[in-house]
Amino acid sequence: MKRLYAFALFSGIALASVDAQAQWIGPARNAMRESKPIIDMRLRTESVDQTGMAHDATANTLRGRFGFETGKAWNTSFLAEADLLWTYGDSYNSTMNGHTAYPVVADPETHEINRLQLSNASLPGTTLVLGRQRIVLDDQRFVANVGWRQNEQTFDALRVTNRSIANLTIDVAYLGRINRVFGRESPAGHYEGDNYVANVAYQTPFGKLTGFAYLLDFEEAQTDSSQTLGMRFAGERVLRKVKLAYSSSWATQEDRAGNPLDYSDDFYAAEVTGTLRQWSLGAGVEILEGDGVKGFATPLATLHKFQGWADKFLTTPANGIDDRYVTFGYATKGFRLLDTLSVTAAYHLFEAERGALDYGSELNLQVQGKWHRFNGTLKYADYRAERFATDTKKFWAQVDFIW
Repeated sequence: MKRLYAFALFSGIALASVDAQAQWIGPARNAMRESKPIIDMRLRTESVDQTGMAHDATANTLRGRFGFETGKAWNTSFLAEADLLWTYGDSYNSTMNGHTAYPVVADPETHEINRLQLSNASLPGTTLVLGRQRIVLDDQRFVANVGWRQNEQTFDALRVTNRSIANLTIDVAYLGRINRVFGRESPAGHYEGDNYVANVAYQTPFGKLTGFAYLLDFEEAQTDSSQTLGMRFAGERVLRKVKLAYSSSWATQEDRAGNPLDYSDDFYAAEVTGTLRQWSLGAGVEILEGDGVKGFATPLATLHKFQGWADKFLTTPANGIDDRYVTFGYATKGFRLLDTLSVTAAYHLFEAERGALDYGSELNLQVQGKWHRFNGTLKYADYRAERFATDTKKFWAQVDFIW
């Protein structure tokens, strides 16, 4: 009888163990089965002709991002991705190679972890992301990944996004470290500190209304530690045959934490674009105030997207900037062998926001085509200096492959 009891007990334990293993192995196996590879490659040539530099720059770079993202197990998924950037030739200032006689092309050779994150959706209507991750908010004006550069900007962060109320999105994050585009070996390659970002958006019938607060405290760049509060409205409407897209933004900024500067600046932006069939025409204005000591700063933005592609205003001048611009676009599908083809042009006039000072003007041109998983880009920027910086011409040719 004792042997029978012992056998029954052993059998019960074994069955419970098998059941427990099934509860663990099944979800894990499904998560692995639903995993997807990440393959993102970009080959680029960037040339720079800048007045005042001893040589023109030519940067030939190849960037590969490789990794995977699992399916969900217990409402949790895992993503790992490496960023590998190779350079060919050294006829440019990468910010790390010491070639200061050449213009800067901020794509130094680097090999690093780009993203490493856990995502969980156990709470109703809520997603939590912990780890090194990509964060892009609104139009990328304040917080984004700087995706134009070969080594993108990522964040070591805890991010919580809640959509449990209809039409309302609450997006908050703690950023402990910002991994910048200059690479892990660069002295300027990261910012650390206690940084908080909050973005609350409500979708109305006429567009999305967003309020935001960005509280930054950088140990390595204290003069960029700031508190920014603001709002944005963006939407689109169809008026007869024309699709009208519109946006406007306002923000106010002041020093925060250990910033040794005492300043307060505002930000204003408005843009409207009309699209008729394949053609589009737009106009906009963006004003970043300056008090003569420091201009309104957006150190976590995708700066290349704003104030012209020549990147002459990556740091807002102390007297601010007033950027007035017009845009033109053409886009079509099924153009000869291409799946899509687009042409973009923009013209900027730059002035100081404080005082009467003409900074200069810039012409931007771009042609893009897509064929299956390949995207080709030809891009040109021509900055004509008046009383800020120097004449600069840049040209890019690149091919992207995304799996």
